[in-house]
Amino acid sequence: MTCPRLCRRFTGKINARLYTGDALAFLDGLRAGTADLILLDPPFNLGKKYGPRANDRMLEGDYEEWMVRLLNAAVRVLAEGGSLYLYHLPAWAIVFGAHLKGHLRFQHWIAVSMKNGFVRGRRLYPAHYGLLFFTKGNPTILNRPKLAVEYCQCGRTRKSYGGYLSIVQKKGLNLSDFWDDVSPVRHRRLKRRTANELPRTVTDRIVAISGGAGKTYIDPFAGAGSGILAAARAGMRIQACDIVRANVAAQITALEALLNDPGEM
Repeated sequence: MTCPRLCRRFTGKINARLYTGDALAFLDGLRAGTADLILLDPPFNLGKKYGPRANDRMLEGDYEEWMVRLLNAAVRVLAEGGSLYLYHLPAWAIVFGAHLKGHLRFQHWIAVSMKNGFVRGRRLYPAHYGLLFFTKGNPTILNRPKLAVEYCQCGRTRKSYGGYLSIVQKKGLNLSDFWDDVSPVRHRRLKRRTANELPRTVTDRIVAISGGAGKTYIDPFAGAGSGILAAARAGMRIQACDIVRANVAAQITALEALLNDPGEM
C-alpha cells in the first residue's frame, strides 16, 4: 500500500487535512490515541462502482479479513474516552460488532431507517442499516440531542405523546436509538458524487452526540464529505481520506463553500 497523498490543508476557521489513498494505509499512518471521534462508512462489498481504484467485490473471507484489519487500526488510533461509529448492513454489523466488543465498550446499535421499496431474495423487507456506537472506556463526550415535535399539515402533532405533549413541546424529544426520520441521498440533484451518500441527518447527529470543538475527527471513508462538514461546523480538527480523487475534490468544494457562508460556521 502506498501512503495517502495530502490533497488540501485548511487552516483558520476550518482545521482540516484531506487525503486521497487507501483507508487502511491512512489509519496506519496516524499516531495512536489521537482520534476523539472516528466514523467508519466502508464499502459494503456489493460490487458498486466507486472508482477505478476502489475494490467493492472481494471474496467474503477476504472482505472480513480486510475489515478486521481496518477495525484494529481504528481502535489503535482512537483516544481513551473516544467514540467510534461503524455504519454497515446488519448482517455484517453483527460480525464486526462482535469483534469490536473485544476491544471497545458497546454503547448502541442505532437502527437507521433506509427504505428501498423492494425485497432481496427470500427475506423480509430490509428497512434499516446498523450504526454501531462504541467507546474506548467511559466516553469523554456523550450528549443527548433533542428532537422537535413533528406536526402534520393540519396543525396537529403526528403522535399523541401519551399525555406529555406540553412537556415535549417545551423540552423536546429525547433522541432514541431508532432513527426513522432519515432518507437516503439518492437523487443526483442532492448528491455531490455519483454513489449514494450518508444523509446529513446521520452525520450531524453523530457529531452532536460525540463531537466537540477542538476535538479530532477521523474519517477514512469520507466520500463526498457529509461527516467532514458536520465536524467542521462543530469546530473539530479533521483528518479525512478517500480513495476516489473525485470525492476528495467534492470535499474541498464543500468546505470552501462552508467558509464562504458565515451563517453555517
